[in-house]
Amino acid sequence: MKYGSLILEKKEYVYLKRILNISGYGDDASVTKSLVKLSEELKTAQIVNNDEVPEDIVRFNSIVTIASDNGWEKELQVVVPMEKNVTLNKVSVLAPMGAALFGYSKDDTIDWDFPGGAQKIRIVDVQKEESLKEIDINI
Repeated sequence: MKYGSLILEKKEYVYLKRILNISGYGDDASVTKSLVKLSEELKTAQIVNNDEVPEDIVRFNSIVTIASDNGWEKELQVVVPMEKNVTLNKVSVLAPMGAALFGYSKDDTIDWDFPGGAQKIRIVDVQKEESLKEIDINI
């Protein structure tokens, strides 16, 4: 991990903690396992001001290019739950893939248990889009 731990902007951290608490981790065992792992990672995350977040950190609305150890590459956007849209490759932070990526940075490799089994995923690129600070969400 490039920065030693997850890095989250303060407002995004508070919002994520709230939606994790509200979600109750869901009914699906793989989703629950993924969100519990994310919650554990949040305990050691660096929480910083918006201007201190490195440009290559996966945040809300980041467009992320990922590659797996079994050869596929994909571009997706990590979004708040109400913005998810599979057709547009918008993945909720509460989905296993969104939870796996959030707070990591470009060139990080992540070992995560997905519904299809454990995989090693590498973050190839992170493009910054508008963050929670810039979108209208009541935090």
